[in-house]
Amino acid sequence: MSGTAGNGRGATPGSGQGTEPVWRPDPAAVAETAIAAFMRDVAARRGLELNSYQDLWQWSVDRAEDFWSDVWTFFSVAPGPAPATVLTHPDMPGATWFPDAELNFVDRVFTGRTPDAMVLTAVTEDGGVQNLTWRDLERQVAGAAELLRDLGVGPGDRVAGYLPNCAAAVVAFLAAASIGAVWSCCGPDYAAGAAASRLAQLEPAVLVCADGYHFGGRTHDRRAEAARLAELLPSVGTVLHVRHLGLDAPEFPVPVLDWDAARDPAPGPLRAEPLPFGHPLWILYSSGTTGVPKAIVHGHGGVVLDGLKTLVLGLDMTDRDRLFWYTTTNWMMWNFCVEALLVGASLVLYDGNPAHPRVDRLWELAGRHRVTVFGTSPAYLTASEKAGHRPADAHDLAALRAIGATGSPVSVAAYEWVREQFGGRVPLASVSGGTDVVTALAGWAPNLPIWPGEISAAALGVALDAYDPAGRPVRGGVGELVVTAPMPTMPLYFWNDPDGAKYRDAYFGVYDGIWRHGDWITITERGSVVIHGRADATLNRQGVRLGSADIYDVVEKVPRVLDSLVVGVERPDGTYWMPLFVVVDGGLDDDLRAEVVERLRRDASPRHVPDEILAVDAIPRTRTGKKLEVPVKRILLGAEPDAAVSRDAVDDPEALDRLVAVARATERGLTGRRPAN
Repeated sequence: MSGTAGNGRGATPGSGQGTEPVWRPDPAAVAETAIAAFMRDVAARRGLELNSYQDLWQWSVDRAEDFWSDVWTFFSVAPGPAPATVLTHPDMPGATWFPDAELNFVDRVFTGRTPDAMVLTAVTEDGGVQNLTWRDLERQVAGAAELLRDLGVGPGDRVAGYLPNCAAAVVAFLAAASIGAVWSCCGPDYAAGAAASRLAQLEPAVLVCADGYHFGGRTHDRRAEAARLAELLPSVGTVLHVRHLGLDAPEFPVPVLDWDAARDPAPGPLRAEPLPFGHPLWILYSSGTTGVPKAIVHGHGGVVLDGLKTLVLGLDMTDRDRLFWYTTTNWMMWNFCVEALLVGASLVLYDGNPAHPRVDRLWELAGRHRVTVFGTSPAYLTASEKAGHRPADAHDLAALRAIGATGSPVSVAAYEWVREQFGGRVPLASVSGGTDVVTALAGWAPNLPIWPGEISAAALGVALDAYDPAGRPVRGGVGELVVTAPMPTMPLYFWNDPDGAKYRDAYFGVYDGIWRHGDWITITERGSVVIHGRADATLNRQGVRLGSADIYDVVEKVPRVLDSLVVGVERPDGTYWMPLFVVVDGGLDDDLRAEVVERLRRDASPRHVPDEILAVDAIPRTRTGKKLEVPVKRILLGAEPDAAVSRDAVDDPEALDRLVAVARATERGLTGRRPAN
């Protein structure tokens, strides 16, 4: 989720403390929730006294094997009793969950569904709507799976997508998963080179690609990029072409089949292969800050088990719910949305700009399609407020029962605005997790109050803590977000990391045997969590993680640009500021700014375009040549320069001072200005 709740730069840790909650659970309603039923079930089975969420959380981390076994039993994850062996090799990394169990994500998706009930509503920005029932979806998945089998795809093979958020992406994923193939996807807004830097590592056998996508009032024909991507993936033997915009397939270097034929109904029922609990399901990617994005592998069992826990115990979702969370296929929230199929919930998918033609576009869709759980970014909530929009008055949102927000800090003002709009009826639940674990580490449950500027609690089964640099727990002050015990949805491994060195370095290189997530957090005395931003150099725009390396690769090829540095700053009002600093031969002018913007749009993606392009005379580096991304970000978040980095470690300390001065002067004058893009 990569999402955070907090108050941004200069925030006082736990600044919501002392205030009243903006939302309180109703005891009568809580008694009817799934988490209340689970607590009763656990208390009876284990002979425990569980009087609060905090009691349940403490037991879930103290007795993790009992907790996850009881989750398995409560949800009847697979036929029969929970497996006897829950966890082997409990140290991190290397923990192995349910080693004797077999299951398939797709089996759980289609078990016990009502064939004629609606499951997918795919909407495009130009007003197009595609509806699929459970029967339609299962038939299309079965047909696509049989075609993949005919193409020689089997368990462990990779199927890659270059697709927007549309029904074809869901069908293709489920088809691959059903046969044990491993799914990975990039959105077609990514340039072919950027997509290939991710997908080529996997050596996929099949590429499923769309002709384009919708955004900003027009269609974007991406057939040339799709053909180039196929050239950059020499392992691909067949391309499946999706006519998302209704365009014919371009010339590909390999045989191409039309997606409509690929999803023709299979001659028999859908077959889902039984797979080990730890069999790979999908691969997501790190931001690529320091080079080629790392390919993060998640397994069938961990995703199913944790998905049921998060969706049902956290959001109280059932097959009566309709989920609409604005996302793209580049972001793990797409994967989270697909997980909602595990509980029988229906999905609204949207391919388009969230604020086109008006800022209330997402609210309009939520009302029109009777959405019960609506997810968005804090920036969208802020934009709605600034536009003077009143969603509860303008749209029929009577079905809406919860709003989720992730991707950047949720301001106190956003909580207050949601309460004002919905009269306290609809909670605004902020959650934080990430691509790394494809779940929430901290979030909300229906038996928890919500304080402005805070995430209600650590997630069940997550041994979350805050550490100081010496590895000591911190309370009431800022520390590093860590997880001190394994959980089933931690990555199985990184692709092409045979000895696990990259995996260990990514998460366990700072605190031995402890997962370091990369966020600055405060755990308050009431157990809520305030997240102050990324501790590393990852750029995080509305939850979509971007790599600075992708930006440098484009910008530093522009004539006259000699050097560059980019950071992302979570601001106190809930917005996100991403300035790009450049060293330029001959000075920075409007023409050069326009060229940088155009090249980033073309060769990376529109999301890689900075909010400001600022000229500096030098880019500060360490004495070993590394750009000072993290120290610059920490200083702009409010840290004292000497606390952010030792000046002895900087090749040119005065260059750091000058860059920070330029940034602060620009940030002070941003009010009313339009960003560079």
